[in-house]
Amino acid sequence: MKEGQRKIIDVTCALIIDDQNRVFAAQRSSTMGLPLKWELPGGKIESGETAEACLVREIHEELNIEIEIVTGLNANVHDYPSITIKLIPFICKHLKGEILLKEHADFKWLTKKELLDLDWAAADVPILHNYLNYLNAI
Repeated sequence: MKEGQRKIIDVTCALIIDDQNRVFAAQRSSTMGLPLKWELPGGKIESGETAEACLVREIHEELNIEIEIVTGLNANVHDYPSITIKLIPFICKHLKGEILLKEHADFKWLTKKELLDLDWAAADVPILHNYLNYLNAI
């Protein structure tokens, strides 16, 4: 890594789709970075872990549910003031379990028309646009 270059942290996120084709959105708690911003849930990939395994683990840890990954979307590299992340999104189905928020303040299920109405974390916005473009292409 060159001097002055920031390390990029690989982070997964889930577009969890319910049986009404709504997308799950989670609101970050007031004690998390980017407090009260909305995000697609997920987390950092650990050493030796695949993106897919990370996402299944993180969703279980954060939301107490099991998911099935349907497909991936294009990743987005985003520079926050103190960190650079590569956000790796996957479209997922909720398989089983009741949602139990362990880290987040709130959650919502959003239709595609409502998707861009929330105050999203900046890195998630291009992912949402990619998802909407994906829906229009299928």
